[in-house]
Amino acid sequence: MIEFPPYLQAFLANIRHVVLAPLYPNSRIYFLYLLTSALFAFFVYLRLRKSRSGEANTFLSFLFPKSVWSHPSAWLDVRYFFFHQIIGNFLVTGGGVVLTAAVLMLLTGADALPGPDSAIALTGWQGLAASVGFLTVTIVFVDFTAFVVHYLQHKVPLLWQFHKVHHSAEVMHPLSNFREHPIDNLVYSLTIGAAYGLVLAIAAHTVGYMPDTISFLGAPILMFLFNVSGYNLRHSHIWLRWPGRWSMIFPSPAHHQVHHSCHPDHLDKNFAFFFPVWDVIFGSYVMPEDNRDVKFGVTEKDRGHELTSCLKLYVLPFRDAWILLKRKPGPKTDAVAPAQSTAHTSVDLSAAPD
Repeated sequence: MIEFPPYLQAFLANIRHVVLAPLYPNSRIYFLYLLTSALFAFFVYLRLRKSRSGEANTFLSFLFPKSVWSHPSAWLDVRYFFFHQIIGNFLVTGGGVVLTAAVLMLLTGADALPGPDSAIALTGWQGLAASVGFLTVTIVFVDFTAFVVHYLQHKVPLLWQFHKVHHSAEVMHPLSNFREHPIDNLVYSLTIGAAYGLVLAIAAHTVGYMPDTISFLGAPILMFLFNVSGYNLRHSHIWLRWPGRWSMIFPSPAHHQVHHSCHPDHLDKNFAFFFPVWDVIFGSYVMPEDNRDVKFGVTEKDRGHELTSCLKLYVLPFRDAWILLKRKPGPKTDAVAPAQSTAHTSVDLSAAPD
């Protein structure tokens, strides 16, 4: 039997994980997450069909409209998913693990991250309370860290040159979520890894051990609930907002679609991932009544029309970053909508005014 070197074994395992992503609960496109998103979409479809007196097409054409799948941007996302997940993302995912361990060791003096056999099982109400508290603190602190990093990716011109790759999609479907530059992945991996390491260190000092993570189907419970609540509609043409002020508390697909809009009223808004309340607190929350002004893509000034291949998505941001370092850039918000845009399908589920 051929024995492959460890790095090659890891690379082959990554390829298998990418190809079989719909079978893994820790994947954003796990089949159950896709199924529940389709169920939410079906509800939107029924509401639209009722309100428009049968004008809506079949559910299949509603879910996979020609306006999306005839667009080159949609198929670029399909190609880029395999290209990036197999190559670029594989090279940077270890950064977060390394920094998590480094922060933990720095703050606690531990030699390494605790292995699964060192975790203390839930014992009674005290153990359950420690695990729930650990999970709550972790998700709140890590989500706030992600919010700040996301804000900086939009506000710091050098970081924006790489983050704009994610915003360059002119139509969106679930695989558009993976249109990210490796530098973006590295920034998130390092900062989130450091934040998680800090939480682990606090847990080690306060309760004396690393509490169990409450999980379901092998995924952290809050992440599972987040993904099963229509997550894959966040990157789609289907407008779904929670009623009333619930959209300020729980992340609806509409919240993130507004973030991807290049309309002047939507630029640099809705940075939050789990908790839109961060946007409410810091004044970046926007939730229109409908999606008539939501147009995906970046502004003409950001030259998103050049990002037309997997290689260009990787290389051109480095060129733009170099140009930026040589010249003092103007404000990023001098904007007009991209030349190409598509209409989006929407329904407003608000039962009360925001």
